Amino acid sequence: MNRDLDLAGFELHPQRGAVLGEVHARPFTRLTAPLTVLRFAFLSQGDVAAADRQKFVAFCASHGQAPPDDGTKHHQVAIGAVQLRWEQHSEFSTFTWILTNTDGSAGAFGGIGGESAALIRSLPQSGQLLVSVKLEVEQTSAALERAQQLFERASLAVAAVRSGPAVVASDFRVDGDGFVRILVCNDGLSPGRLGALVQRVLEIETYRTLALLGLPAALELAPSVDHIGRRLVEVLEEMQGAEDLKLNNHLLTELTALAASLERGAAGSLFRFGASRAYYDIVQSRLNVIEGGEIAGYPTWSSFLARRMAPAMRTCATMEDRQANLSIKLARAADLLRTRVDVELEEQNRDLLRSMDERTKLQLRLQSTVEGLSVAAIGYYVVSLFGYLAKGAHDGGLHVEPSLATALFVPIAVGLVWIITRNIRRRHLKHEEMAGSHD
Repeated sequence: MNRDLDLAGFELHPQRGAVLGEVHARPFTRLTAPLTVLRFAFLSQGDVAAADRQKFVAFCASHGQAPPDDGTKHHQVAIGAVQLRWEQHSEFSTFTWILTNTDGSAGAFGGIGGESAALIRSLPQSGQLLVSVKLEVEQTSAALERAQQLFERASLAVAAVRSGPAVVASDFRVDGDGFVRILVCNDGLSPGRLGALVQRVLEIETYRTLALLGLPAALELAPSVDHIGRRLVEVLEEMQGAEDLKLNNHLLTELTALAASLERGAAGSLFRFGASRAYYDIVQSRLNVIEGGEIAGYPTWSSFLARRMAPAMRTCATMEDRQANLSIKLARAADLLRTRVDVELEEQNRDLLRSMDERTKLQLRLQSTVEGLSVAAIGYYVVSLFGYLAKGAHDGGLHVEPSLATALFVPIAVGLVWIITRNIRRRHLKHEEMAGSHD
């Protein structure tokens, strides 16, 4: 019996579904001109991101829409004629409102009013607002004329779209309502290609703003890094003439404090600079996809943004390099100074051991002298006792001459005392050597 092959007998990797589904994440929305798109991006991580997600879930439930599944980072709902696209990223969340221009609630860069404005205000967020974009899509072939009417010519950047007959334009300035305005003039793109173009344009503005967050961090770190660099040079100059152990210890302590300050700043900026590089790469990739050429002598988006973004990214990269180089130099200087301190300590220990050795020799000499005096003193008392014993024996009737007997006993007594003292000292030395070997 023929049977189709399936995967029932295989053990599937737990991340297989997530990996295969990633290529389908955040699909393009099919769009038809004319329309207005509002994009808000809020910085949100940790508890703030969780709170914002719960607010979005409650918003969906209040309007009879299915909320996002647990773990889902992208969700889209339609409330009447308004579409809302929600995306959650590592450090920010975006809310993209797609409004049709047929109900009069949104016009060509006019104010957003009516039910659309009330709907947008009904979804508050806890995170800080960083990006607010108002993108207008018009069905027209007079793209340059419309762009010149809406934007300041001194800041106007215009580019033809690579994928078809469309033009994107913006002056990247904030209007009176706090939005950065972007115009997309469509002259024949299909709904699918128009949706892809709008999403990529919104991503350029979103990631452009996020990438530039690294610049304030770099400028804030610059004075501290400058001070550390100057002080390192001064410490190295002081090291050359420093011969005092106390001064070297002071310099080593200062180098350690400088290294700690530098590493604290580097650790705090590590994520920010890395994120800025990643966001800048995304901006460049999106520009490469959508841009098709220059129009009427106006700068393209790539050339316009490069004038400010490229220097800002170089500033961040330079600050990272300075931090890394200073960290290496501080470590080398600390190693050199620590080596000098160790050598000086070893010299002090050598002198201390030498003085201790001299004191030990003096103590041994003194001990030998004391031992000699002790032998003489103890021998004197032993001979005295023997003299009393000899006198007693003579008085008792024994034929003993006390003076002669005492004189003959003197070398015997002194020899015996010396032998006993010598044996006692040997036992003490042997005991000390055994104790030292156990230690």
